[in-house]
Formats: sequence, structure tokens, C-alpha cells
Amino acid sequence: MNEELIFIIDSTRELMQNAITHLEKEFRNIRAGKASPTMLGGVTVDYYGSQTPLSQVANINTMDAHTITVQPWEKKMLHEIEKAIMIANLGFNPMNNGEVIIINVPVLTEERRRDLSKQAKMEAENAKIGIRNDRREAMQEIKKADASEDMKANAEIDIQKLTDKFSLEVDELYKVKDQEIMKV
Repeated sequence: MNEELIFIIDSTRELMQNAITHLEKEFRNIRAGKASPTMLGGVTVDYYGSQTPLSQVANINTMDAHTITVQPWEKKMLHEIEKAIMIANLGFNPMNNGEVIIINVPVLTEERRRDLSKQAKMEAENAKIGIRNDRREAMQEIKKADASEDMKANAEIDIQKLTDKFSLEVDELYKVKDQEIMKV
């Protein structure tokens, strides 16, 4: 197979792997009941005029399975951090005791579990759409490539195999996450 087709296949594999990596990151943000510092991973705080990840202005820990504590390195950041957590719309109600921000992670109701499952399904579907878009672009590149028709056909088969493999991986990841969400 010529170098151009090999490059197209390799770059498509990399793009599809990035879709999987992104899906795993999104799944980590979907909480399944147990408190975890990663739940606040997407929160950014206004730190002297610039948006800064919460983990860079405070220590984030879990006291128990239902409590997250956020201890800012500068006391005057307490209100900014509290505001940022509220703005992030994670469904948390932070409490400020003057030293630390305490977040009680509520136990998930059946309805909330279903909502989270739908959210996970949507993220999985978005990953599959990304994978299919990567396939479509690769197929267009292959058609333009300077190679024999047999080589192009083989490259298209390889791209389809990659698409099937990564789509199956998305399904497996969703299945695991859905079980985690629905487990009481």
C-alpha cells in the first residue's frame, strides 16, 4: 500500500481514538452517586480576571461517599469558588463555612438515574457521529489519493474495519457506564 493511503488510515485511527478518549472524559463527568473530585473537573474560577480550573486554586477532596470538600489556597477565593460551582450547574449546593466549601452529593433518585443514562447515551451517540464523520472524510481522501483502484479499495475496507471497531468500543463503554449509573 502506498504511503499516502497508510497516512490516511493512521490519521483516521488517531482521530477515532481521540473520539473514544473524549467520550471517556465526558463519562467521568457524569456522576453515578459516589462523590469524587473529578465531578468538579469542569469547574473554572475567575482568578484575578482569568478563568482558571478549580484544581489550580484549591484542594479538592472527598470526606466520605457523599461529601466533597474544596479548600482554597487563598481564603478570599471562597466566594468566587462557590459562585463558580453554582454557575457550572452540576446540581450541587455548595456550603461555605468560612474555611472550606462543603458539597453534599445527593443520593440519586430513579428519575435522575434515567436522566444520567440518557445523557450518557447522548454522549455515546455523539462519539459515534464523530467516528462516522472521520470515516466519511477518510473515504473522500482515499478517493482523491494517487493510488491504484485495488489499493484504494483495500484502504476503504481498512477504514470500515476501524469504524466498526471503534463503534463497538463506544457501545461497550456506554454499556459499562449505564450499568454503573443504574446500580443502586
